[in-house]
Amino acid sequence: MGAEPGVREQRRSTRVRMKVEIKAHGVNEPLSCEGETVIVNLHGALISTAIPLRVGMRIEIHVILTDKRATAQVVYLDPDRSRLCGIGLEKPNNIWGVSLPPDDWEDDSGR
Repeated sequence: MGAEPGVREQRRSTRVRMKVEIKAHGVNEPLSCEGETVIVNLHGALISTAIPLRVGMRIEIHVILTDKRATAQVVYLDPDRSRLCGIGLEKPNNIWGVSLPPDDWEDDSGR
């Protein structure tokens, strides 16, 4: 149990399993890599990238499917899989192309 309740309380929008091709570009440093989403929500995503990122790094995410872009920050790195990380979007938005978003995405989705 431990930290599990705290994690649930921090979740601000419903997660959706969705595999979408992305590109990540560094905001303040040279970085460009391809990747894909694993899980998305209105406030961010769990992504897999071609190269390891690091916590605190600011990136621009380009979602190929929707051609939408958003600035995000790396907030989590999987300790066992260095190329799997969690990102938080600076502005909550459905950039992922979820056609039937959960109800709690409606108010902030920018639609």
